Amino acid sequence: MGNGLTDPGGNRANGRVPPEGARPAGTGRELPVLDLEPGRPAPVRERADAARNRMRVLKAAEELFATRDARHVTMDEIAKAAGVGRATLYRRYPDPASIATALLDEHERQVQEHILSGPPPLGPGASPADRLAAFHVAMTDLLERHLHLVLGAETGSARFATGAYRFWRAHVRMLLTEAGVPDPDAMTDAVLAPLAPEVYQFQRHTLGLSQARVTEALVWSARRLAGGGAPGS
Repeated sequence: MGNGLTDPGGNRANGRVPPEGARPAGTGRELPVLDLEPGRPAPVRERADAARNRMRVLKAAEELFATRDARHVTMDEIAKAAGVGRATLYRRYPDPASIATALLDEHERQVQEHILSGPPPLGPGASPADRLAAFHVAMTDLLERHLHLVLGAETGSARFATGAYRFWRAHVRMLLTEAGVPDPDAMTDAVLAPLAPEVYQFQRHTLGLSQARVTEALVWSARRLAGGGAPGS
């Protein structure tokens, strides 16, 4: 499934994952590097008509993504639904995935804010096992509510290129290291693999598993892996 900074045109900013305690900013794709260069020009203010078009595009795209697989929605369909020209749409977004990304950004940023500075167990202050379990609860909830967006933005190899994945990976690796898990570098991606949107879609909509069953299995695994035991074990 990210944190980053995009400009009003939806372009991704370069960034890096901050250490624990740093504050994410922007969107779900990439965590920005703070600009400490004096005299750098201020960002250009978005024109009122451009802002209106952006909101129309995002609203139309979200409605389309909610009813159809975002990977099968075309730019022509989004432009028609939004009532904007193709040129207007392409000036801001190169493809449907970038629009899904813009919609997903805020939802992922809220989870990241909670991880960095929210109350435990998702935020600091709980054991690694409790935090890893809470992370799985938060991520399955994110997938349940916004799966149509995640499928449009973070499928296949594209998932690993997002700032969001780097953020989740840094967080999980830190928890595994604190828990004394052998070789956390190799284990981190295995922990995150069940949270891939295609996996969640298969479990929920092909196998018919409930969100609760998927979440409980991940929580059980997290507690066992991070040394917190499991209920009834």
